[in-house]
Amino acid sequence: MLEMLVTRSCGSLRKLCVSGLQNERIFTVIAENACSLQTLRLPRSGMSDSIVEQIAGRFSMISFLDVSYCLKMGAHALEMIGKNCKLLEGLCRNMHPLDTAGKPLKDDEAIAIASTMPKLKHLEMAYHLISTSGVLQILSNCPKLEFLDQRGCWGVTLDNLFLKQKFPKLEVLGPLVLDTHDSDGWEDFSDISDSSEYLAWDFVAGGEGEYYVDDDGDSYDGMWNDEDERLLDDLHFRFYEGIEDAGMYWPPSP
Repeated sequence: MLEMLVTRSCGSLRKLCVSGLQNERIFTVIAENACSLQTLRLPRSGMSDSIVEQIAGRFSMISFLDVSYCLKMGAHALEMIGKNCKLLEGLCRNMHPLDTAGKPLKDDEAIAIASTMPKLKHLEMAYHLISTSGVLQILSNCPKLEFLDQRGCWGVTLDNLFLKQKFPKLEVLGPLVLDTHDSDGWEDFSDISDSSEYLAWDFVAGGEGEYYVDDDGDSYDGMWNDEDERLLDDLHFRFYEGIEDAGMYWPPSP
């Protein structure tokens, strides 16, 4: 069902959200039909560095990307994304605290972002294993950055006065976690700021609506009409099958 919908929508699809996707073939299908895709959310997916290297060249129009909680990909994948997605202005690379607790600091992803994504305006790296040095490299090489989420990045210590003087237009959240961790990781920046400017990022990045599809295979009757084509501008899927302890991470099914 997903493969058919993505294929049929080529040329009009601007926003696609798929959570928990593990099928490697689907990543290729999405890439092959990404000619007008501007916003792509693939949190908790099984994308690896090698897959990203193969498909990143197809995402030249992407301006917003969410690859949070994607544990199989790393710095090399981010480097490939940065080199191929020249229009990228928003990146979500949040991690779950249970996946990073007790692990040593590592700045390779921060370096990849700093060296390949100079147009970033919005960056989320909550609960990431970055250090102060890694964050400073991002700030120095991403001069357009307006928002940085570093909640739970306990290896980062930046002086607030220094930030205000050096980066007066930058809003920084964290590393102190004032609220509970966003348990589902799906809502569009619902707890990062009171400013409507950031709450409305999705409207800037790729469209005002989200289209939910029941992918049980029973609702599609083989007919296709103009209304279907119009709705395909924005697709939003959630996959839960086969995920251990899914209730801990995922919101209720729509």
